[in-house]
Amino acid sequence: MGRTKVDTLDAAGGLFLDSLLDKSANTVLAYRRDIKKFTAYLREQKITSLQPIDVTCIQGYVAFCHRDHASARSIMRSLSALRAWFNFLVHRGEMLHNPALRINVPKTSRRLPRTLDVDQAISLLEQKPVTLLDIRDLAMWELLYSSGLRVSELTSLTLGGVDLRSREVRVLGKGNKERVLPVGVCAQRALEKWLNVRSQFLRREVVVEAFFLTRNGCKMSNRSVQLRLRLWARKYGFDESLHPHMLRHSFASHMLESSGDLRAVQELLGHVNISTTQIYTHLDFQHLAKVYDQAHPRARRDNK
Repeated sequence: MGRTKVDTLDAAGGLFLDSLLDKSANTVLAYRRDIKKFTAYLREQKITSLQPIDVTCIQGYVAFCHRDHASARSIMRSLSALRAWFNFLVHRGEMLHNPALRINVPKTSRRLPRTLDVDQAISLLEQKPVTLLDIRDLAMWELLYSSGLRVSELTSLTLGGVDLRSREVRVLGKGNKERVLPVGVCAQRALEKWLNVRSQFLRREVVVEAFFLTRNGCKMSNRSVQLRLRLWARKYGFDESLHPHMLRHSFASHMLESSGDLRAVQELLGHVNISTTQIYTHLDFQHLAKVYDQAHPRARRDNK
């Protein structure tokens, strides 16, 4: 008995999104948003099924996005989501071909990520914590800069994922890919201080595996980390546009500047190169730890 054909755009979108079991929650959310915007455009064009969708239709949508002042990067991301959706539908036999395959968007010059210089990073991290929240916040900033975590990796970190004796953290990155990262001495000390007071954030008889907690004893959200860093920046005279990913960018920039080892930095960041022409070289953890200890400005710094 064959599969039932989908008869609506919403049903086709729902089937695709339900199939993304190996994707992160953020990726699924982005796909959902892009497909929702595209199907809303189709309805405005009186298109309510898959059959009329062709190359001309996709080109019209790209033109619509341009008129709506979407950036080239945003449009390319949307096209990537649509290609993935249509590939899924072609595989299911719902469409004969993928109409988005040969649609291109003129590339714009890539904006370089903003970073702190080494002195700024050290100044940010050498502020003396006064409150329990300060102790937690400083531990988060140290770890973000020490190990180049994404904010989602920071908030998803568990007690079992932190080994301070070995100076390692185990994180789950994009695509549910796990990696083990070295932790610098300064970050290690900050994390130890946080662990010494963490129990004061817990409610009685409640077990929370999240490493970082809110004042109510709950897992930190990405947004709460962003707001705390903005508050920290304001408090200590830094640019209030400072955000967690800037610490990750700074980690990458400073590591690369000091070591020149592009592939080691790529591995530490958990970046997957999608270019089929570039060979991805896996580096073992011992090599990563060695590069890290030699290159990171706060890996060995004696901060007594």
